[in-house]
Amino acid sequence: MSSLGTAVCILLVSVFISSVSQILLKKAANRKYTSPLKEYLNPLVIGAYAMFFGSVILTMLALRYVPLSMSPILESTGYIFVSVLGYFFLKERFSRRKLLGIALILVGIAVFSM
Repeated sequence: MSSLGTAVCILLVSVFISSVSQILLKKAANRKYTSPLKEYLNPLVIGAYAMFFGSVILTMLALRYVPLSMSPILESTGYIFVSVLGYFFLKERFSRRKLLGIALILVGIAVFSM
């Protein structure tokens, strides 16, 4: 695999990790806590922010090789990842608008890749 191909994969993994951390933060926000301090100092929140930090490091490494014009296209996959993860882990439904949005993102990615 070329350095560009590897960097694209790293960027997509980074976006996926960021999406997982967003789901963890949402799960933590849906819980009740006995004190405001426990809202922020619990394993879900700390783990999610650690994942965000790792995602930022991976993104910086990938952007050394990924053209800047390609980055927003790859980053838009995060909307798809969050929607799919939300469906499985948060029991969120796919509305028609959400499905249309995902379809538009996929069409945009396909058009850009041509």
